[in-house]
Amino acid sequence: MIEGSGESPIIIKKINKGHGGHHGGAWKVAYADFVTAMMALFIVLWILGQSEQVKQAVAGYFKDPVGFSTKSKSLIDGKGMGPSPIANNGVADEMQRKEAEKQEFLKMEEKLIGELNKDTQLSQFSNQVKFEMVKEGLKIELTDNANDIFFEIGTSELKQDAKKLIEKIGTEVSKLPNKLIVEGHTDSHQFQNKGTGFTNFELSAERALAAKRALVVGGLMEGQIDEIHGYADKRLREPADPFSYVNRRISITLKFIENK
Repeated sequence: MIEGSGESPIIIKKINKGHGGHHGGAWKVAYADFVTAMMALFIVLWILGQSEQVKQAVAGYFKDPVGFSTKSKSLIDGKGMGPSPIANNGVADEMQRKEAEKQEFLKMEEKLIGELNKDTQLSQFSNQVKFEMVKEGLKIELTDNANDIFFEIGTSELKQDAKKLIEKIGTEVSKLPNKLIVEGHTDSHQFQNKGTGFTNFELSAERALAAKRALVVGGLMEGQIDEIHGYADKRLREPADPFSYVNRRISITLKFIENK
């Protein structure tokens, strides 16, 4: 009250209205960080499941984003995530090279079959020589029959006609640059070693070596021999009948040339 006026003073109250914590923007920042972290996690998981070419392409991008963009517009092809065009070109070249090698293998196979059919001495092997394209390359498998046509029974001594056959194979294989794997296999009849320690492992290995020597006599270069194995009866052709003569065989595999 103002003295002498008889009037009460006017009091003005100002109320500051603030927003509650739940109405602020801090949660949006936290949520954005969470979504970013989840996206990064999914990208890492995707990369871990890709081929080596894709991993290298992604690494190349992060090392040199500008240079990478000049080589490839994207790592994404028309169907989704995939390798870069550079990686695709490498895979395509590898497939083309292997296809060319297969054609050379098939030409050699055709010539060998022709040699077997026209040679009276070798015609007896026409049903015993099998050709098969496998992951490593072309496998030529020489399978025995009930008459033991490849080796003298229980020995690693090649019979004359069998030796001529393998020499013929060596002549044809020597015309190609591919390396070879030679394998010996036996059936499950156990070798009577009489305490000498000579088993089917030794027998199968010595038969593989005998085949290797015949290949070299035919013209194969020693340097083309990459591996020689004696597997005894551990890789049977006919597991249901481990004593069958079809398990006695020599395998000669021409390997695809490895991409350096």
